[in-house]
Amino acid sequence: MNARAKRLMVLNKGSSSLKFALFDLTGLRPLARGSLRDLSSEPRLAFEAEAGGAPFERIAGPLPPAAAAEHLLAALNARGLLQNVGVVAHRIVHGGSQHRAPAILDDQTLRALRALSPLAPLHQDASLDVAEAAMRRLPSAVHAGCFDTAFHAAQPRLARLYALPRHLLEDGLVAYGFHGLSYAHVARRLQALDPEHAGGRAIVAHLGSGASLCALSAGVSLATTMGFSTLDGVPMSTRCGALDPGVVLHLLQARGLAPDAVSRLLYEESGLLGLSGISGDMRALLASASCEAAEAVSFFVYCVVREIGALAAVLGGLDTLVFTGGVGEGSPEIRARVCGQMRWLEVEIDARRNQAGAPEIGTGRVRVLVEPADEELAMAEALRDANITAPDGG
Repeated sequence: MNARAKRLMVLNKGSSSLKFALFDLTGLRPLARGSLRDLSSEPRLAFEAEAGGAPFERIAGPLPPAAAAEHLLAALNARGLLQNVGVVAHRIVHGGSQHRAPAILDDQTLRALRALSPLAPLHQDASLDVAEAAMRRLPSAVHAGCFDTAFHAAQPRLARLYALPRHLLEDGLVAYGFHGLSYAHVARRLQALDPEHAGGRAIVAHLGSGASLCALSAGVSLATTMGFSTLDGVPMSTRCGALDPGVVLHLLQARGLAPDAVSRLLYEESGLLGLSGISGDMRALLASASCEAAEAVSFFVYCVVREIGALAAVLGGLDTLVFTGGVGEGSPEIRARVCGQMRWLEVEIDARRNQAGAPEIGTGRVRVLVEPADEELAMAEALRDANITAPDGG
């Protein structure tokens, strides 16, 4: 590899943010991190200290994905942070049945990934818009997609089936699962923290504006709560979670809603926002005196507890419970309420350690951990494992 191409950049487009991270390509040593936040309202460009410059900068918004990428890359270039970038990793939510590992992005691959946009309408097109903007800005770098679905590709066949006619299953109507990059990071952390017990039975609760849970056996995904799309499982900030398909038929047939209106309702107007009528932000709901807000939070906790029970049954027991994601890491109250209903699984926590957000909060037989999500590092590790490196020309 040419000495001029020693950096790997990660771009992670979330629901309302665009994160970046820079790593040394040979050893994955972190060099800089930051993000563009609140893209749909009042964007702020924030850098961690090692990136240099002002801690944050306000930008006129809103910023659509491509414009956000262009602004971020221009800011990085002005700070000299794009020098020697030879590889760029892009988080892409849905890889379909074709992508079980990171893939080089070219025109054909981008077209195929665009076709999956209806399965992840809040994320897929936005991530691809960011990727295309970065490809224009850094045309000599290798651009690769890292897929949230890939981590679950090795699940047992039964975990991926729907009871539909077989020809539909063969045409790709199966449960894919998501948040795989987050789960991959947690699996690696469990191995690093406690190699002796990393082969045990773990449930990871990725709780944020998007939320799902995953059952791990020896670090491998056995089952997860999201399925064919990012709608399934527990209720989320604005997404409904698991829903009787008959409700969708009713909305279409009896209520006369157009398909686009149903999609908007299920993805953008439901979940915590829909139940509370106030907000999809868990912090706002916990601070509210509204009965509707309290009910939305209680329903969220109920669904998380129910899914932990189901996943524990798949695993045949539980050794480790991990909370991650914005709510999982940041809300002691949600952790306490979930764990308070899991005593039958021998889950117990220390109230003071939980309130402080300590890395380990369990006091019972089951280890209970709080792990910061690091999808950016997981993506860098995925490219390293796939041996995707910079071109010889830098």
